[in-house]
Amino acid sequence: MKTSSFARLFLSASLALAATCSAWAQSWPSQQIKIIVGFPAGGASDIAARLIGQKLAERLGKPVVVENRAGAAGNVGAEAVAKAAPDGHTLLLGTISLSINPGLYPKLPYEPLKDFAAISMISSTPFMLVVTPSAPYQSIKDLVDAAKSGKTIHYATAGNGSGSHLFMELFTHTAGIKLTHVPYKGAAPAMNDVMGGQVPVAFDNVLTALPLSKAGKLRVLGVSTKQRSKVAPDVPSMAEGGITNFDATAWFALFAPTGTPRDIINRLNREVAEAVKDPAIADKLLALGAEPVSSTPEQLDAFYRSEVARWAQVVRQARVTID
Repeated sequence: MKTSSFARLFLSASLALAATCSAWAQSWPSQQIKIIVGFPAGGASDIAARLIGQKLAERLGKPVVVENRAGAAGNVGAEAVAKAAPDGHTLLLGTISLSINPGLYPKLPYEPLKDFAAISMISSTPFMLVVTPSAPYQSIKDLVDAAKSGKTIHYATAGNGSGSHLFMELFTHTAGIKLTHVPYKGAAPAMNDVMGGQVPVAFDNVLTALPLSKAGKLRVLGVSTKQRSKVAPDVPSMAEGGITNFDATAWFALFAPTGTPRDIINRLNREVAEAVKDPAIADKLLALGAEPVSSTPEQLDAFYRSEVARWAQVVRQARVTID
């Protein structure tokens, strides 16, 4: 067969595939849409998924349900979406765990950088560097100076490989200091001991840290971002505390299985952007400590890949192993 014949066959196949994808997009959604959350019901990720799902249902004219598939720090839910049909009816509420787990787990049941199509960011959530109210540190600089003077300072985390652990490892590396890790089995017991003074320092999600600080049970030294957060505008940023190269947040974003038609990805992207701009949704996200943020699929894809690389480096540098 001549080269031109091959070219014609290839072109015909490409046009047929494009026509098929277009037909899928035009008939989508043809059934209920499922957003899978890799964590238990009632948590911040679950609430964020339900807020976005409610708005998508209104705009798309089909039910949107949230399915909680908790386990293995979000890996159970991620695997379910990675192996789902790429037809736009199964989505993943991605969190920072989706970028941490590839560096933390030696083997995953999915390909983190290959199995997900980025749709849009939903929110960005800072962590807070907090201390026991009776601790002598009034600022980030006070803490850094004390560590550099040779003082032994312990910090509490929700466990090896948790967000609070990796945020602190990134902080100590960036600041050029050493602190001693005290891992707990969960955020609640860790923060209880920080409030009680048994361990003086921690990084904690703004959702829990901010109310405790307002109640006088914790002192907040700063947020984990270069700029102040809309969630806590009175709290100094890392840059204001002298740590100019530190900028880290937890986040929520929407993903689909790789292979989902581009027309569907683009439609979902537009709808998510409209959802996070809705004052009712935005206010509820802010109440969770999550600053509403949208993005293009390309921006989310680039951000996600950079996050995977960044946290893998932190895990290697700190030699973090999971419990």
